[in-house]
Amino acid sequence: MSKIAATSAILALVFTGCSKNDDTTATDTPTDGGSSSTTNEDVCKTANGSGPKVGLAYDVGGRGDQSFNDSAYAGVVKAVSDLDATCFEGEAAEGEPESAREDRLRGMAEQGYSPIIGVGFAYSEAVNAVAPDFPEANFAVIDGFDPDTTANDNVAYLGFAENEGSFLVGAAAALKTQTDKIGFVGGVHNDLIKKFEAGYTAGAQAVNPDITVDVTYIEESDLAGFGDPAGGKAAAAGLYDKGDDIVYHASGASGAGVFEAAAEAGDGMWAIGVDSDQYLTAPADQQPHILTSMLKRVDVATFNAIQAVNDGSPLVSYTVYDLKSDGVGYATSGGFIDDIKSQLDDFAAKIISGDIEVPTAP
Repeated sequence: MSKIAATSAILALVFTGCSKNDDTTATDTPTDGGSSSTTNEDVCKTANGSGPKVGLAYDVGGRGDQSFNDSAYAGVVKAVSDLDATCFEGEAAEGEPESAREDRLRGMAEQGYSPIIGVGFAYSEAVNAVAPDFPEANFAVIDGFDPDTTANDNVAYLGFAENEGSFLVGAAAALKTQTDKIGFVGGVHNDLIKKFEAGYTAGAQAVNPDITVDVTYIEESDLAGFGDPAGGKAAAAGLYDKGDDIVYHASGASGAGVFEAAAEAGDGMWAIGVDSDQYLTAPADQQPHILTSMLKRVDVATFNAIQAVNDGSPLVSYTVYDLKSDGVGYATSGGFIDDIKSQLDDFAAKIISGDIEVPTAP
């Protein structure tokens, strides 16, 4: 992990996974022992240890997106197992006012939760407003930023080198394409998602400078682009129709539509997942079309923030999780890239050493 100056994290303005695709529900009223979230696994309902008391504030959709939010939850599950933690989950509503996020965080702080982790940039302003009122509590924001020039002594901003992980899956796409035409679907056209696009394109061009990389975004600015599987399917289908045989998405829950489009496009058509190993959660008919996934280890960042509080040395200011710190990477499930793994690892080594500098903007 490496610390960066406050100004360097302003790029982390939006996040990829802000919606879900199941019927998870949650309450915003903290109680000792958990929340009312309902999925196949709900560790916060049963955790009763004496370790850290973790508040996890999801963005719209919460747990069940098989991507960004679920990865944060996995970090909390590890903390329950390894650190004897207890936890509470709070979920946002689409289009809610800033005051609702503040109230959610304030409720957790009043109940003694620490750390309190906001999943996604949207909690940056709310944390900035609430944290000064609870100096004994620790806060963290995934993909967060400090919105003013006054530093918060009890807030950590946890960012990722998404461009580095995207470089590796871009190289994989260029090594595997049969058409020399590949595509990218972004959920929302903003600075953070453009980091994914930039890395993906750079990785592909490092393998083949003449490769065609077609780029499309579901939404220009509306965050609904991260929770629109139908929009993701339409965007990816358009790319497959143009002759692209591999499509990488950075679109949160909209990626479910990208995988569906890949399966419907037929043999030889591939998709690349994001954030978590999406091969593992995809339906059986889609798994043969998921080449790899770019791993963004939100679970690692979440667990590390909790462990730091448990150890008495809470994280403060900016931390970036990059290839060197195992904060980003690529998945090998399905075995589809086993034959090129050594080439991808060579690229990774060059990025870590500084021989390759991956761009952060297209």
